[in-house]
Amino acid sequence: MDSTSYEKSIEALTLISKAIASDQYIEDILRLIVIVTAKVMNSEVCSLWLLDEKARALTIRATQSIDSDYIKERSVKLGEGVVGYVARHNKPYEVGNVLEEPRFKEKELARKMGLVSMLSVPMSVKDRIIGVINCYTSVPHEFTETEKNLFTTVANQAAVAIFNTELMVQTKVIQEELESRKLVGRAKDVLMRRRDMSGEEAHRWIQKRSMDSRKSMRAVAEAVLLSEEL
Repeated sequence: MDSTSYEKSIEALTLISKAIASDQYIEDILRLIVIVTAKVMNSEVCSLWLLDEKARALTIRATQSIDSDYIKERSVKLGEGVVGYVARHNKPYEVGNVLEEPRFKEKELARKMGLVSMLSVPMSVKDRIIGVINCYTSVPHEFTETEKNLFTTVANQAAVAIFNTELMVQTKVIQEELESRKLVGRAKDVLMRRRDMSGEEAHRWIQKRSMDSRKSMRAVAEAVLLSEEL
């Protein structure tokens, strides 16, 4: 690897590492990952697919390509095509010419965009598959071991960033749910005391007010608590 490529790889890893510790939205992080990966790999197109474990399918979630056909939402089943194969077996897959690769499913799109060689790498955290990231070239290219190692390192860093972001979102949702339940509980206590209601009656009152006003139960509970303070 020459000094320019090395500097680019360090820059890419630094950007993704910063994303790991940030509170950016997942879509912003995915977009960042494909942009810096395409840059460091000198790739014509870079695409990132995330695995839905329940559906056992992968959906394309980010690409730096501006081609309208390529950016359309697409999904493949686990084990299907190159992307599905890489996800199922958790190992990289290199293709010299996608038009001649039996596992490659999007030959018409590749022909239209002039895509030739491909490297597909799994994104995993502690052996858990998060998704797959691909890079394509517009000329025949045999990826070197250095390029493969670099791409794998970037993919693993990307997986950590995505995993941490999803975990952070889940944690926030759980915290908000717990906070909402506490507020509703406090509001029920107020209603039980002020209106001589049972706990079940107070809960139903909050539910009905929520439905009638098209506001969340948390918002109704906050209004009840605010009225108590006035």
